[in-house]
Amino acid sequence: MHHRIRIALTACVASVSIAAISVADSGSAVRTEAEASIEAVLSDAIAEGEAVGMVALVADGADVIHLSSAGRAGISAEEPLATDALFAIASMTKPIASTAVMMLVDEGRLSLDDPVSDYIPEFGKMRLKDGSTPDNVMTVRHLLTHTSGLGGDQRTEETLEKTAQVIAQRPLLFEPGTKWNYSPGITVAGRIVEIVAEQPFENFLKDRLFVPLQMKDATFFPTQAQRDRMAELYGRNASGELEPAEYWIWKEEPNRAANPSAGLVCSAADLHRFYAMILNGGEWDGRRYLSEKSVALMTSLRTGEITTGFTPGCGWGLGWCVIREPQGVTRSLSVGSYGHGGALGTHGTVDPQRGRIYILLMQRKSMPVDSADLRGEFLDAAAALR
Repeated sequence: MHHRIRIALTACVASVSIAAISVADSGSAVRTEAEASIEAVLSDAIAEGEAVGMVALVADGADVIHLSSAGRAGISAEEPLATDALFAIASMTKPIASTAVMMLVDEGRLSLDDPVSDYIPEFGKMRLKDGSTPDNVMTVRHLLTHTSGLGGDQRTEETLEKTAQVIAQRPLLFEPGTKWNYSPGITVAGRIVEIVAEQPFENFLKDRLFVPLQMKDATFFPTQAQRDRMAELYGRNASGELEPAEYWIWKEEPNRAANPSAGLVCSAADLHRFYAMILNGGEWDGRRYLSEKSVALMTSLRTGEITTGFTPGCGWGLGWCVIREPQGVTRSLSVGSYGHGGALGTHGTVDPQRGRIYILLMQRKSMPVDSADLRGEFLDAAAALR
């Protein structure tokens, strides 16, 4: 099939700036109804005060079939938000960090069933909240499924080594493997990557994933030029209006280590490359990053019947949220779809049955994007693309 790049330059929809780029069949003369529906979802959300600016990307595997931006780069900004704008993706970092762990599993350098204390002895001394010694041994697998019993703040200290030591001083919330609690477990897993690979976590990802996969803007430490391209953070004030905001995930913190749980900055295009590689069974452009077995382990249900967050009908794989029963905002997805959201309104989903990737990015503090109606409306419109 022959394709061409179709560009619809800035148009006004309800006083909201829309820039759309999509890959369409060469016989298509106008935007499809589905593409118009996606852009309407974005512009309506901005007009209703849900967001200031957003970027949406939809892909069939490696092929981007829709890329659009709506609104502005920030509340005080005059320029439209660019489709290559950068975003602090917060917890969308977790599946990427988990990929680093699985690369080492593939190489036989660690096992998912290894006790965490084999690498960080302090974790062998942890106690439950009542002061008793846990019966179950915390493993690397528990870290990636949020069933470790860990809890508390997900910020890093000056180094991942110190961060892990701080986390190990907290009481366990429950016996490892028995319940689910969203935790800094993947941060601890990032420290294990450093120990096994004998290099800083951020360097491992750069060398093994970002550079070869051409995720050209993915970084834990954006340059000034990259920060200039970042969408500005905003949040609701006491009156419910959007205003500029600050949050530790978004702002520069030079004295803290790269955060495996929440620290990446990147573009929609960077995320697409990562998701497409995972969707393709761990391979991209002739290079294998993960074994098909590891991808299957990561993206299928690993938490059994344990009740998990964040939306009804979901469970967890290794670093990924997995859809067990599509419902509510996930109604347009297939069983077995997987993805992750971020605290600042970012979300990405892969539907392996359809071979489709959905990415929606904004920078709104405390946006409950996993369960937001906006997410469901975007997925509905994007799923209709043909």
